[in-house]
Parts: sequence; C-alpha cells; structure tokens
Amino acid sequence: MRCRLHRFPLTKAVPLAISRGTTTAVEHLLVELEHDGVTGLGETGGFDTGHRRHDTEAIAVELEAIAPRLEGLSPEPLQVLDPLLAELSPPARCGLDLALHDWWGRRLGQPLHRLWSLDPGACAATSVTLGLAPPAAVLARLERWWAQLPASRIKLKLGSPDGLDHDRRLLEVVAGAIERRRQATGGPCELQVDANGGWDLPAARFMLEPLQRAGVVLLEQPLPPLAEPERDAAGFAALRPHCPMPLVADESCWDLPDLLRLAPHVDGVNIKLLKSGGLAEALLMARTARRLGLGVMLGCYSDASLLNGAAAQLLPLVRWPDLDSHLNLVDDPFVGLELRGDIVMPASAPGLGMALRERLGEPC
Repeated sequence: MRCRLHRFPLTKAVPLAISRGTTTAVEHLLVELEHDGVTGLGETGGFDTGHRRHDTEAIAVELEAIAPRLEGLSPEPLQVLDPLLAELSPPARCGLDLALHDWWGRRLGQPLHRLWSLDPGACAATSVTLGLAPPAAVLARLERWWAQLPASRIKLKLGSPDGLDHDRRLLEVVAGAIERRRQATGGPCELQVDANGGWDLPAARFMLEPLQRAGVVLLEQPLPPLAEPERDAAGFAALRPHCPMPLVADESCWDLPDLLRLAPHVDGVNIKLLKSGGLAEALLMARTARRLGLGVMLGCYSDASLLNGAAAQLLPLVRWPDLDSHLNLVDDPFVGLELRGDIVMPASAPGLGMALRERLGEPC
C-alpha cells in the first residue's frame, strides 16, 4: 500500500458558536491509500470535546509516521491491520479506517451499506444546527436553513456563556418560529437541544421544564464530559430520572466501552467517526446501541462531504441523523453525497461513494 496525505481548508458559510467557542474555518486531511490500482479516500481533522482535544498537525504526524509501515502490507483482509490501527489516536485511525473501507468497497464494486446489508430506504431526515447568537441572528440563521432545504429537524445549541436567561430566550424565540412554521406549512418540524456540556446539574434540572414547555424532543449532552468515567456516568444518572425527553450522550461517548458504561443512564448516544476512530467501531457501536434499546444519533464536527459521506453509509441504523456540516461549507472539495429534501442519502457508488471535485495540491 501507498499512503499519501493532503491538507485542505474548510470554511463555514455561517460561523458556528457553541458553549466552548466559535468555529469559522478548519484544516482537514485527505488520506489517499493506493493498492493494486485502486485508491481509497479518507478524511480526518482535529476537534475538541472540552475534556479531550486532538490537533490536526499532531494527527498528520501520526499518519506520516505510520505510512512507511503500510508499504509492505495489503489492505485485505482488513482485520490483519487491526493491531496497526490500534496504535493511532481516534482521529488518525479514522482517516486510515475510512480510506481502507473506501478501498474495500471500490475493489468489490459496491457501496458499504450494500456490503453491510443495510436498507437506504430506512434513512431519516437530518437535523440542521443553530449556533449560539443573539435571538435575531439565530432566527435569521433558521430562515436561511429553511431557504436551503425543508429542515424539519432543528437542533438549537444552548449552554451559552451568557447564562440561563439567554438560553431561555433563545429557546422561546426558536420554539415560536417552529410553531409558526408548522402552522404555515402543515408539515412536521421538531426541536432538539444540544448544550455541549454547558450546564451543571442544577442548571440542567432548572432547564427541563422550559425545554418541555417548548416542545423539545431530545436533550443532548447537557453536562460537561468528565475524564473520570464513573463521575461522568453519575451526572447522567442523576439527571435522567427527571428528564422528560430522550437524553443523549455526545462528548462523553467515544467508543464501545463508553457506550456500555453510559447505556443504563441515557436514552441514546451520538456516534461521530472522528471520536470512534472510523467506521469499524462506529458500525459496532450502532448495532450494539440498537440491540440495547438505545437511540442512535450520527453526528459531525466541521466535516466535509467525504467524512459525512462515510458516516452516511450507516444511516439506515440511525434514529437521529445530524450530518449538516457539509451543507454549511463554501469550499467542500468532495462530491457524491445526495440530499433528498432534508434526508442525507448513503451514496450508491462503490466504497464511500465520494469523489474529489478536482485534485488537491502536492502531498504533505
């Protein structure tokens, strides 16, 4: 195998503010894996969950260091490479895992969802995200989403550094806009809330009644993720008996051990490929969550269509898709991810089903 890395920028059309800060642009990495005339593509990049952080530059160093060790190896069977992948951080592993899966699907001439025997007709609508901002700016962002696609699932970011009064005001104005939308169109429109760990336990309990009154159907990561696993799970355990809507863990849940640890205390988990280390772990997590009766959310960071296209191959297993980051980019270098209304569809082309619009620059 030959492994090459390319850096590329991603710029948001509308900056996204959450409880931990604002993102306007990021740098990601394209992983190209070539073997026997077939090239697989993977995407990765840095991210921060508040208690764990990975930097794109450090990920590039990891992948550059492991590239020479791949030269004498074959990408099939994929299982042979498990020990090598286990040495990498989750986002570095993700980039290589995606390229390997893309190579495998391209080699066999089939999309991954077909190789996994998943039904693309079972996909649900994706949520679209409203970041923290003054109420007028949040409403303007909502109208921009509705001009772009049906947007029947709205995810509102709360946990504002400006405090609970600001959160309650945002909740009130967005819930009002959604109700007016329902009345005007006669169609469904639901409101989810993601605090990104911006509340402590008393604040989260205080917000439950306003959330319920606003018709919120899902509450995601209200409490800060904690490095100590038992204390982290205890926060969800203390909140869940009082929570009238599904409680979903995101920043606290990275891999299968986290899922099993949190399963008794949550109603769902948000799986993201950069956290899980790629598709192999994400597929295992999604199937396990469903077997345990947990809802599956499938999320993203500031990801391009390649990463979201990889995640989309899992969408038939997902109750709450949340793959909207590529819809807010002005410079997405990839094509192939289909949108039907507000349903992101797993691509039907082989592998991940994604392609470059044009060649990137020279490898790193």
